[in-house]
Amino acid sequence: MSYDKAIAVVNEVQKAVKGKDEIIKKVIMAFLAGGHVLMEDIPGVGKTTMALAFAKAMALKENRMQFTTDVLPSDVVGFSMYNAKTQEFEFKEGAVMCNLFLADEINRTSSKTQSALLESMEEGQVTVDGVTRQLPKPFLVIATQNPAGSAGTQLLPESQLDRFMIRLTMGYPDVASEVEILKERQGENPLNRVKEIVSAESIIQMQEEVDKVHVDKAIYDYIAMLCAITRKHPMIELGISPRGTLALASMSRAHAYVSGRGYVTPGDVQNVFPDVARHRLILSPKARVASADVESVIKTVFKTVPVPRAVS
Repeated sequence: MSYDKAIAVVNEVQKAVKGKDEIIKKVIMAFLAGGHVLMEDIPGVGKTTMALAFAKAMALKENRMQFTTDVLPSDVVGFSMYNAKTQEFEFKEGAVMCNLFLADEINRTSSKTQSALLESMEEGQVTVDGVTRQLPKPFLVIATQNPAGSAGTQLLPESQLDRFMIRLTMGYPDVASEVEILKERQGENPLNRVKEIVSAESIIQMQEEVDKVHVDKAIYDYIAMLCAITRKHPMIELGISPRGTLALASMSRAHAYVSGRGYVTPGDVQNVFPDVARHRLILSPKARVASADVESVIKTVFKTVPVPRAVS
């Protein structure tokens, strides 16, 4: 396996993003699992820097779009323009035609523009004027959103949220990490220290290796039971969809892969389950009355499902 290359990418990104090692590992896992990442946090904690560092370390073509209210779907997927010389319509590529698409503040734009990303994220293609075009491989989306209630934001629909494999929150750095950020920002951009470690072809190879990581039947049962419980839990109004179940299995394989193993353990599932679940769960009125939050409900789900014995 080439998991050492994944660790090398993590080490490079850590040169630009301090104090967020676990978050960086979760992002590379999502990439290797073929999924997309939603990062919800306040502005200025390093979300964009992290995305740019990944693009540089993995030698990926990246495009960044600031999702404001005036952004149109054609800005994202592209459009056809009439050429008077050739008397034909020519396709003009949208921002999504790249390997790594950074959708900044995705919840500040209109629902129509948000939905323009759905086909790209699910099928790796765009359809404009009846013509379908494949996106470059690998294709990855990192979307950032401001917390609900921030100025100019609107909630993403459940269908959009479900397309993201995981949702992460970076949070503020600790004091030691922030001091290090201050020192390293003096006279130099930390992104300049990030070097190209792998190629796009290597990423595709690692994705294929992740797909081959062994999952025992007992682990499949554990994954399915965790997701099934969320659909009938009294504190949960909307549980994890079958797409979410597939995402949990893929992320579990990626976690095992980055850990240097060719098989999934219950610990892999438990480590990534909150990241896969938290943006898919909608709490019931009963949970709100009880002042329960998503994290506490996820803990009760873990207690409900018996952990399978160690597998190898």
